[in-house]
Amino acid sequence: MIGRFGEHHAFLCRMHLDRIDALTRDIATLSTRIDALMAPFRAVLRRLDTIPGINQRVAEVIIAETGADMSRFPTPAHLASWAGVCPGNHESGGRRKSGKTRKGDHWLTGSLGVAVLAAGRGTDTYFAAQYARLIRRLGNKQKAIVAVEHSMLTAVWHMLSDGTDYHDLGGDYFLRRDPDRERRRAITALNRLGYTVTLNPIQTA
Repeated sequence: MIGRFGEHHAFLCRMHLDRIDALTRDIATLSTRIDALMAPFRAVLRRLDTIPGINQRVAEVIIAETGADMSRFPTPAHLASWAGVCPGNHESGGRRKSGKTRKGDHWLTGSLGVAVLAAGRGTDTYFAAQYARLIRRLGNKQKAIVAVEHSMLTAVWHMLSDGTDYHDLGGDYFLRRDPDRERRRAITALNRLGYTVTLNPIQTA
């Protein structure tokens, strides 16, 4: 396609390019500033970066919002509640009144949501297995994300409180925890597809 590109178009393009260049310089300046502020937390950044789904930027947000000081939170549940990733469980007379999460730290929960989705795309990790399992059970993506965010913050609390690295429970954690339940679920799924199932244990050498 042949069009016309005149002096006025060039003027507008130059304005846009100048704006992009200015924003690029601002981003570089802010990145340098963030790196300087994060210098005292290098060990914490490295530790948080070992959690599946959490990259350096997410780790920086966790540090910025919590100060990396878990002494402010007596338990992991306090941290999760403060962040706003602890579903309500208010009951009266045996009736549940609300299951919504409280308003919390939106910067933190937004970054954790990104981390959960990244972890959910992975394989053979606890968070990937938990996310997939909750999607099946709850049928609600947002509820699954909040639940895994809660688990991630629980891990963060223990790691920063104890000064330990992340230890993954493995993608087969739920299978190992309750193999009978998983076997029944698999058989039920095959039955619904019209198959009968005969189980024969694998002989190991």
